[in-house]
Amino acid sequence: KFGTVDVCVNNAGISKDNLLLRMTAEQWDDVMDINLKSVFNMTKQVIRPMMKAKAGSIINMSSIIGVRGNAGQSSYAASKAGIIGFTKSVAHELGSRNIRCNAIAPGFIETDMTHYLKEGAAAEAFLQKIPLGRFGKAEEIANTTLFLASDMSSYITGQVLSACGGLNI
Repeated sequence: KFGTVDVCVNNAGISKDNLLLRMTAEQWDDVMDINLKSVFNMTKQVIRPMMKAKAGSIINMSSIIGVRGNAGQSSYAASKAGIIGFTKSVAHELGSRNIRCNAIAPGFIETDMTHYLKEGAAAEAFLQKIPLGRFGKAEEIANTTLFLASDMSSYITGQVLSACGGLNI
């Protein structure tokens, strides 16, 4: 009805921050289901039409926390690290079909999910950890996604593009 699937952006995500000692299996499972299993489910749905078209771009939203970890975020970090491994495996599997699969690892972006990080005395100390000295904007991640979806990145697959203001260095 709508034609081919050219691009799939897997962008669902939640966080249920808690120290591992206090985390319940239900909290862990909720984060894994939304953050990681949904990536599997959506990717599985789009690969057949992409394979038929011999083209496509799959973009998975990971996180800088999936690269470096963070106290109190073991489930979130594990889910986002899982996305990175999944992305690289899919890139290996589907590259010969001209289907690219990449991940974006945003840093701290101004969203409803991160608003609490900019409040209180700890906010300034937190921002000092980011070399660019600020939170990113949703539009900056959208532009990164657009780049990976476009032909400008036609020779890029299996990569994790960190858009984190330098937090990973």
